[in-house]
Amino acid sequence: MTLLYFIIAISILVVIHEYGHFWVARRAGVQVLRFSVGFGKPLFSVKDRHGTEYSLAPIPLGGYVKMLDSREAPVAEHLRDQEFNSKSPWARIAIASAGPIANFLFAILVYTLLFWAGSKQFIPVASDITEGSPAAIAGVLPGDELSAIDGESTQSWQDVSWELLSFLGETRTVSLEVIRDGRPVELSLPLNRWLSEEEGPDPLSKLGITPRMPEIPLEISQIMEDSAAELAGLQAGDTLVAANGEPIANWQDWVTLIRNSAGTSVRVEVDRAGEIIEVEAWPQSITLESGEVIGRIGVMPVAPVAPDDWVREVHPGPVKAFVMGVDKTWSLIVLTLDSLWKMLMGDVSVKNLSGPITIAKVAGDSASGGLIVFVNFLALLSVSLGVLNLLPVPMLDGGHILFYTAELIRGKPLPESVQIAAVKVGMMLLLMLMIVAFYNDISRL
Repeated sequence: MTLLYFIIAISILVVIHEYGHFWVARRAGVQVLRFSVGFGKPLFSVKDRHGTEYSLAPIPLGGYVKMLDSREAPVAEHLRDQEFNSKSPWARIAIASAGPIANFLFAILVYTLLFWAGSKQFIPVASDITEGSPAAIAGVLPGDELSAIDGESTQSWQDVSWELLSFLGETRTVSLEVIRDGRPVELSLPLNRWLSEEEGPDPLSKLGITPRMPEIPLEISQIMEDSAAELAGLQAGDTLVAANGEPIANWQDWVTLIRNSAGTSVRVEVDRAGEIIEVEAWPQSITLESGEVIGRIGVMPVAPVAPDDWVREVHPGPVKAFVMGVDKTWSLIVLTLDSLWKMLMGDVSVKNLSGPITIAKVAGDSASGGLIVFVNFLALLSVSLGVLNLLPVPMLDGGHILFYTAELIRGKPLPESVQIAAVKVGMMLLLMLMIVAFYNDISRL
């Protein structure tokens, strides 16, 4: 199923990206020969009245729009005005830019709809502070509400995480405002090469703050596919009672037990419709980047119910939701570019770079979390795809835009030898990027 969700996610984003190129090319008077989702020999194809072939190919790692172009094949004289290379540099820049722009517009649409639908968010109040952590050094106390970071309002834990991620790799002191006993208190938060060596950084745990959260019920809501829990026979609706003969007091005790039981047998007692049932589970061994081996069983708890004064309801109107959607997308674009730059400069670990295997896993996990989680993941991935394609690397949309911009400035195209050399460099850079991404993927398995 993970592979299926990966194919669905990539196919949706490829269609959106390539349709951007397709739509602008058509309006610029360029003849589109093929619109392909996937690479390789087409499994299925159909033509429209304009002669464009729409095809589905077997390798779901991208897609392309093929246009009439004299650089690739001879073009009949009467079709010269419909070929891509005959258009002005401005038109070609517009066509090349349209794919990434379509990705950004999709993200704006998704976030607008999600914001407009409304949500309940936990108010960011600390329940515990880790001794010696940045939060402890800053003077954060249990019960403090984190109201602003570096002057930016933080209405939820998600806001707190996003603001903290914006300081990736930095060494600086950040202003932190908390609400303590109903009054604002200004604190100074010291950051030292913040999250620079972390893989999949978790800013809250690194900050040293345990969020205030309601107690998690011991009832299982979901069993992950092919997990140790599924193999053991655990079911959604089961309530955890005991493990290895010892009562399970709370969900955290259960998590700790499983983490410490990698590859060993755990006798689990559950209440299933009033009947106590015992099963034997063998938690899977997962190796973290640090080398630590932990156990994973693959169950999700029922969502906890929080007191009304622990949550903040957000229900913006359509205009406000649109503004929030644009702001969210722009923040993601800036964060992605900033992270890439810091990776290049060595300020952030390249272990955060992900390839198709990790994307497939995240796609599967997000789909298991429901439609809203999956769509949210699509929007995030769409922004990443748009930013990646706008990088000024030959072979990517950004590289083409760079060539056409140079043509605008020079009044003529760059010499063919220069373009060929640049493409070779671009291929090497992309290959290196792919090798690092695949290596990271495999090391996470």
